[in-house]
Amino acid sequence: MATYGYVRCSSIDQNEARQTIAMCELKIPPSHIYTDTQSGKDFERPAYKSLLKKIAPGDLLYVKSIDRLGRNYEEIQNQWRILTKERGVDIAVIDIPLLDTRLNKDLMGTFIADLVLQILSFVAHSERDAIRKRQAEGIAAARARGVRFGRPVTKPPSNFASIIMQWELGMLSFTEALAESGLKEATFYNRLREYRAAMGYSIY
Repeated sequence: MATYGYVRCSSIDQNEARQTIAMCELKIPPSHIYTDTQSGKDFERPAYKSLLKKIAPGDLLYVKSIDRLGRNYEEIQNQWRILTKERGVDIAVIDIPLLDTRLNKDLMGTFIADLVLQILSFVAHSERDAIRKRQAEGIAAARARGVRFGRPVTKPPSNFASIIMQWELGMLSFTEALAESGLKEATFYNRLREYRAAMGYSIY
C-alpha cells in the first residue's frame, strides 16, 4: 500500500504550506504529494490527473479538507465514488476524522461518512458560489468608481498625428511608421482608428 497526498490552491497568491506541512507530518514522501494551483470548479487539473494514473487499489489518499479536493458538489461526489468504489482507494480527510474510508466500513459507518461527505461537498460548492458573487460585486463596485480592468491601453506618441500624415503622404512606409510610433501593428491600427474617429472620418 502506498500513501499519497493531494494539495490544491486556487491561485498563485494562496500558500499551500499549511496543506503541505500536514502531509509531511503524516510522513508522506514529497514525490507522493501532488499539488495543483487551480480552481476547484472541476477536476481537469494536471497534478490530479497524474495522481489518478499513479494511485492503485489499496493505496491511501490524504486531503487536508474537502474543499481542497474540489468545490463542485456533483464532481466531488463523483470523484469520491471513482476513487473508493471503482479504483479501490481509501481516502482520509485530515480535518474531518469521520471522512476516513478505512474506518467504520459497516453499513452505519458508511451511511454516516456518505452523509458527512454530502454536507461538506454542499458547503464547499456554496462557498465557491459565494466567492464568485463577492468577486462579481467587487468588480461592479470598482467599475462604478472608474477602475479599469484588463491590460493598460498603450498610448500613441505625442507626434502620432504627424506620423500618420507622413505615412498617408507616402513619406514613410508602414514599417517606418510603426518604428516611429513605437507601436505594434494591431495597436497602431487601434490608435489610428481612434484618431480618425476623433477627426470625423473612418479608417476604411
